[in-house]
Amino acid sequence: MLGRRGFVTGAAGALVAAGGVAFAAGQTERVVRGTLPPGSPDYVYLPVDVPPGVRELRVSYAYERPAVPPGTQGNALDIGVFDERGAEPGGRGFRGWSGGARSEFFLRADDATPGYVPGPVRAGTWHIVLGPYTVAPEGLAYTVTVRLAYGPPGRTRRPVYPPERARGRGRAWYRGDCHLHSVYSDGRRTPAEVAAAARAAGLDFINTPEHNTHAAHRAWEGLWGDDLLILTGEEVTTRNGHLVAVGTDPGTFVDWRYRARDNRFGHCAREIRRAGGLVVPAHPHATCVGCGWKYGFAEADAVEVWNGPYTLDDEVTLADWDGTLALGRWTPAMGGSDAHREPQKVGEPQTVVLADDLTRRAILAGLRAGRSYVAESAAVSLAFSATGGRGARADIGERLPVPPGTPVTVRLDVTGAPGCTAHFVTDQGTLHTAPLPAPGTGTVTWTTTPAYATYVRAEVRHPPASPGLPGALAAFTNPVFLGTS
Repeated sequence: MLGRRGFVTGAAGALVAAGGVAFAAGQTERVVRGTLPPGSPDYVYLPVDVPPGVRELRVSYAYERPAVPPGTQGNALDIGVFDERGAEPGGRGFRGWSGGARSEFFLRADDATPGYVPGPVRAGTWHIVLGPYTVAPEGLAYTVTVRLAYGPPGRTRRPVYPPERARGRGRAWYRGDCHLHSVYSDGRRTPAEVAAAARAAGLDFINTPEHNTHAAHRAWEGLWGDDLLILTGEEVTTRNGHLVAVGTDPGTFVDWRYRARDNRFGHCAREIRRAGGLVVPAHPHATCVGCGWKYGFAEADAVEVWNGPYTLDDEVTLADWDGTLALGRWTPAMGGSDAHREPQKVGEPQTVVLADDLTRRAILAGLRAGRSYVAESAAVSLAFSATGGRGARADIGERLPVPPGTPVTVRLDVTGAPGCTAHFVTDQGTLHTAPLPAPGTGTVTWTTTPAYATYVRAEVRHPPASPGLPGALAAFTNPVFLGTS
């Protein structure tokens, strides 16, 4: 058994445990104990010297959770592992991450714990990475147990990834949920349960971004079909905000080990785009530790404005996003359920995107262009457009290029929103509202000019739950811009 060890400084924001873990000939188990003080770096690396002939690596850990005074953060410790290829930035040796969702994991050639990547356990120095998410005032005392099993290495099955095309309807509106979780990070649904819930919610596509791991990309075999396009991605979960990578090439890993002060977000965004994906900051105004977005939006392809059931966090994000539209250099809005487990609903909300077909390329192009709206469920459908001049027309995400004084008629068609009210929002605020007929199906029009409204977007809201507060959204659209510039 190893006693408490000292630490030596490693990369920025990290410590490397001095000495590490070594195994004598034939030895199969070692235990490490230590205490991390308040203010510890984000990541602590425990080197493990893996000898030849190992078939399976198994790691378990535990840590003390002392009571803390109200308003003080208690202990929370994440865990993952890098293999003998190294733990340097970029993640060449990345083999898995479970955050705080599991107390143990294993890896071998033919199998691994969800969130971890199957493959040979090769000889060399591996690194267990500990992430002290929060630390109590008296410190975070932990124990890590490493177990080895010797034997033939076994064979690693070639991964089978989701296809890039499903049977679509040509150019049409397709419904999707770009932010879902399964047992491959901190969710409780299996991939099969996620796929079934997506179909039940009326979705045409999903994106599967697990926290800080790409291990789930190979977990969807047999679950796609002509009716469901499955995109692969990652929720890049940093200490200064979460980023959903949407539709990256299967097998793409994106490193998360940085903060805003490290000036690495631009590199991360370029890496996602090189892999064919979209860069989407998630729940920018969430209040959980490390969840608030601190990187700015210059590199974003879209913003997750609505996350899960509509709350005050989403209202703040919606207002913040709306404040950028008057400049004309906008970032499209999206929504995602962020569903982890029952009773959280897959597809609440869902992003409805106009795409040329039900393919990865077409869906991402529609999202990037902002040809989309967000609805609370498949029951709600919108059509939104502006017409003016000599028959000119612009739809969601487009510009109507007419002179400043030209009368422009804005039209919203709604179905499936009983008891709701339609709102037309411009750079001056909400300029027109109208209650929908009782069944929730109807048409609302309004006439304006580009001189009066730089843009118009539509909101459909439920009645307010409290006097003086806005009602929760049932749906909202990306804007139509008016004028020649």
